[in-house]
Amino acid sequence: MTRSRFLPVFVLLLAPALAAFGAPLEVAKDHQASVVRVNATNQGYDFFHPWSKRAPYSLRGLGAVLADGRVLVTGELVANSDYVELEKAGSGEKIAADVEVVDYEANLALLKPANDKFLDGVKPLDLQPAAVGDRLSVWQLESTGALLITSALLTTAEVSHYPIDGAYLTYRLTASLQYRDGSFTIPVIKDGKLAGLMMRYDSRTQSLDAIPAAVIEHFLKDAANGAKYLGFPRAGLLFAPMRDPQLRRYAGLAESETRGVYVTEVQKDGPAGKGGLKVGDVILEIGGKAVDQDGDYEDPQYGKISIIHIISTASYDGDALKLKVFRGGKETELDMTLAHRSVDDYVIAPYTLDRAPQYFVLGGLVMQELSRQYLKEWGAEWMKKAPERFVYYDRYQNELFPAHDRKLVILSQVLPSATTVGYEMLSYLIVSKINGVSIKSIADVAKAVEKPLNGFHKIEFEQDPKVLYLDAGQVSAGNDALMKSYGLPALNRL
Repeated sequence: MTRSRFLPVFVLLLAPALAAFGAPLEVAKDHQASVVRVNATNQGYDFFHPWSKRAPYSLRGLGAVLADGRVLVTGELVANSDYVELEKAGSGEKIAADVEVVDYEANLALLKPANDKFLDGVKPLDLQPAAVGDRLSVWQLESTGALLITSALLTTAEVSHYPIDGAYLTYRLTASLQYRDGSFTIPVIKDGKLAGLMMRYDSRTQSLDAIPAAVIEHFLKDAANGAKYLGFPRAGLLFAPMRDPQLRRYAGLAESETRGVYVTEVQKDGPAGKGGLKVGDVILEIGGKAVDQDGDYEDPQYGKISIIHIISTASYDGDALKLKVFRGGKETELDMTLAHRSVDDYVIAPYTLDRAPQYFVLGGLVMQELSRQYLKEWGAEWMKKAPERFVYYDRYQNELFPAHDRKLVILSQVLPSATTVGYEMLSYLIVSKINGVSIKSIADVAKAVEKPLNGFHKIEFEQDPKVLYLDAGQVSAGNDALMKSYGLPALNRL
């Protein structure tokens, strides 16, 4: 199974019983609908115990059949999947499927059935954008395979956060859905064509968020780019609204000037930074569109919407955008070439999916690279419950580590053993050096321990205790007992 690794897992919570009242429901007679059931068996890694996996679990959703014999689903449905199968709605016929391309940031994935003839006779769906005020249909399946159709009203098109990382165009709809088995991914339809895929539903407010056709189209164009999936671009900047008249005066803007947002952060090696944008600049226009004080522009299709839409969805990796900025009392133009930021380019990865976390156990000291997936082991409120220092590093990593040339290796825990007596309570420390070697990745740990200092491993930290020592001979002699005591399949995974 070949995957392009792009996106960080958000668990869609559907109530055991969704609202049962509202728009009338229709049961379609045609069992050859343009959707198939998708059954996935998923098993993620336990980042507190990176040598082991969690218990497997199953997810069931609906996939939209496309013209090229592929099936479109959300990335969440197949994240960390061990096995994926397609199931025809009417007959119940099943077949294994490969995840051909997945982008976790855009929350989309393409599935390919093991046999190309499996989808013969299933009518494919074309894409169809929708506009605010449109009446759309949400498709679900009954246990018999009959199509269940619920009317929905598209109330808002806005840029909002997706489950893993980043913000993209989102449809917000009002619909009264009934719970059906396989409600993890649900197609949203306009005039018999695919307008979006549902990614979350709130039964209390009857509010449905969907990935719109524009994002799906972007994903499919990138997915058709052969072996290299490029992904959605970013600019590498943060900005603040400028409704405050004092901020506008501080920036030197004329009272008659109604445009502009204040640049608060620029990633040094990102597209904006390479294009010459600086903190303190005021962005007046982007791609020829005037930017208002909230960071919105007037889109011909969606109306007022964030400039993030121009950057992330309306543009592609490698596209050039012109910026008109106010700096030092005058306007100037900058050229910015957009690019996708790979998950591997982060000091602290925003997600780690479909691959095992790396780790190294040295005499009971468990070391691994800090990632947001590790922080999320503290649950939905990880930003409050995880170690404050680590959350701070994650939030401000672009400022703290502008070169992006390292990972943060942490001592996550200590397994009590004969070699770690007195160190059992240590955890959540940043490893700076081992045996005099600077540690910038978990691979550095493996190299550093090859050369003990005078028979001892010297481990240095950024926090107290600044240093500890392990007898190298005792460590080697106790490795087999350590693995047996804690059921470790190996002392490292690199």
